[in-house]
Order: sequence, then structure tokens, then C-alpha cells
Amino acid sequence: LGVKESHQTTIFRIIAAILHLGNLDIQAERDGDSCSISGEDEHLTNFCSLLGVEHSQMQHWLCHRK
Repeated sequence: LGVKESHQTTIFRIIAAILHLGNLDIQAERDGDSCSISGEDEHLTNFCSLLGVEHSQMQHWLCHRK
């Protein structure tokens, strides 16, 4: 397709991060309106390292709308 190797690596990192995001174990809370993600979830760790985002911030914002 003529995509440079450096661009291919970036595309693969994004796709791998999306696939890890789909494997997150999100636990619903008792009230049904909130959720939580374990801080030790390996898929969240991989997602954050692939995209270079902060683990605690991503864990928080995946479970809060505002």
C-alpha cells in the first residue's frame, strides 16, 4: 500500500491499544450508574503504555462521564 514503516508501527500500536481496551474488565457498582476498573488490569496497563497515557487518569476517565 505504500505506507512507510514508521507509520505502520504507529497504526499497529493504535490497533493493539484498541484491542486491549476491548478486553478491559469493567465492574459495575451496586447502584448501576457507576463502575470501576482494577488498577492491576493488565489490559489497561498495556493500553496506557501503547498510547503513552497516564494509568491513573485513564482508569478514572473511563468510568466517569464528566
